[in-house]
Amino acid sequence: MKILFTGGGSGGHFYPLIAVAQAVFDRAREKKIIPPKLYYMAPVEYNPRALFDNDIEFIKVPAGKIRRYFSVLNFFDIFKTIAGMFIALWKMFKIYPDIVFAKGGYVSFPALFAARILHIPVIIHESDSSPGRVNAWAAKFAQKIAVSYPEASQYFNESKVAFTGNPIRKEIITPLTNGAREFLHLEDDTPIITILGGSQGAQNINDIILDALPELVQRFQIIHQTGKNNFDMVNKTAGIVLKDNKYAHRYHPFDYLNDLSMRMVAGCTNIMISRAGSTIFEIAVWGIPSIIIPLPKAISHDQEKNAFSYSHSGACTVIEELNLNAHILMSEIDRIVNNKSISDKMSEAAKHFSHINAAQKIAEVILETGLSHE
Repeated sequence: MKILFTGGGSGGHFYPLIAVAQAVFDRAREKKIIPPKLYYMAPVEYNPRALFDNDIEFIKVPAGKIRRYFSVLNFFDIFKTIAGMFIALWKMFKIYPDIVFAKGGYVSFPALFAARILHIPVIIHESDSSPGRVNAWAAKFAQKIAVSYPEASQYFNESKVAFTGNPIRKEIITPLTNGAREFLHLEDDTPIITILGGSQGAQNINDIILDALPELVQRFQIIHQTGKNNFDMVNKTAGIVLKDNKYAHRYHPFDYLNDLSMRMVAGCTNIMISRAGSTIFEIAVWGIPSIIIPLPKAISHDQEKNAFSYSHSGACTVIEELNLNAHILMSEIDRIVNNKSISDKMSEAAKHFSHINAAQKIAEVILETGLSHE
């Protein structure tokens, strides 16, 4: 069997594909069938090591991006997309996979176009509470549609939809508690706040944290993923802000948290502050109370919807960026951390929202569909 994965452009699309690939191999072993050959079609590898470690062959195909704002690049990317459609058609014809699994996004369009022309079965997964343009189009011919948020179901044919949650990689799914505080050089009795802005960081959130930092470190320990591009500036500013502060050692900035570090963080954090991307599902599976600060609609059309969908479960509180300041953030942190009843309820709601077996459910359908097409 041959399975082709597509989608990407961000970790929120790429890493769930890796989680499903891992589950596909696991299910194939359980079913005692020959391990399928896996491919990943996209403009760039995103994480070559993850592809190599999971035995996934990369197929390079260009894809243009249609931006929601005026940009001259939109014009040039039309030609990139057209080229990608023909290249994807030729390369997919040579491979002729039994099934295509797509995470959506502009990256997946050429592969989905080729699959439709070649009558190859398609399964798509929608990570957001409302579909993007490519998934909305692909849903018309997809055999099955998996969604991460129940609200997304209303946009698709009900007979095709399954609410699976978002696939999470095995490497980060289980928090580590033993040795976490020693590994991260943390105190034993002081509550811990973790700020996650994604691998690229979140400049506005970083600025607010720096404003609140002198007050924060009086009562909390701070693990702050700043993003690689922001680390030097944030670290330098924090050094100035906390100069001669006796609690300066409670602030722990990181440019990036790898899988092991993230599991350590998840094992000891009292509350997380994050954007409303795919990190929501990791926070949920860890059962950690959270404050979600979505990107504004002008930048992201889906983050506010994602944030409020998650908040309706009771697992988090939402602060819109327009209303964000150091005082409001501090008040919300105090309200959650200092009230065990609130934090316990949020933790339970997060676990209930999460679907730890999402990747396994999707892998099962992919194998069934692929086997029927062989």
